[in-house]
Amino acid sequence: MRSGPSKNAVAPALASLAALFADETRAACLLALLDGRAWTAGELARHAGVAPSTASEHLGRLVGGGLLAEERQGRHRYVRLADERVAQLVEDLAAHAAPGVRTAPRTLREAGAAGAMARGRTCYDHLAGRLGTTITGAMTDRGLLRQDTGFALTDRGVAWFEELGIALASGGRRPLARSCLDWTERRPHLAGLAGAALCRHALAEGWCERIGSERAVRVTPSGTRAFAAHLGIEGL
Repeated sequence: MRSGPSKNAVAPALASLAALFADETRAACLLALLDGRAWTAGELARHAGVAPSTASEHLGRLVGGGLLAEERQGRHRYVRLADERVAQLVEDLAAHAAPGVRTAPRTLREAGAAGAMARGRTCYDHLAGRLGTTITGAMTDRGLLRQDTGFALTDRGVAWFEELGIALASGGRRPLARSCLDWTERRPHLAGLAGAALCRHALAEGWCERIGSERAVRVTPSGTRAFAAHLGIEGL
């Protein structure tokens, strides 16, 4: 007599992980932390619209589940996404959830913020939104990046980074180039070591600047000139 199928050992762990995302407050905190910076519990409480004690309880679960890392400086407690893999998971889930979201902005401020996020933002440590996908497309058109067999920098692409003085140091198991599905554009943008290095360079050189308290970024006049000169992108 055949016995039934054995219980998959991964199933309980998967269920526990899914449960961490299955709360609107925790989801709001994870999305906010996609800016790659460390936030205090109080800042996340205000962002999610809950009491500080409620936020602390939720953040404790996320830290315990390995999704967040905790840092303390004096009396202050900061949390950030545990690593790039967690950021990828959050962004991928957001991309799958976004097509079903049809909530219209309630105020002009909300509409403005949503528009800014769609135009350009950071996704953990790389550029996303229309800005990110436009840069990715331009790199592909110029032969710096290949997308036909997965994302990969070409030899010409590696040389392009070197010419700009952008270091591409080894990051352990983190890939040099990785595709990240953009949840507003529904197209991939460049992530991985190369995406992070380009984002750092763009912010450090003043090509882009952060706006507001969200992840939104905008291209500066010097950035417009730089992207046109180095990638042939017009109209950013």
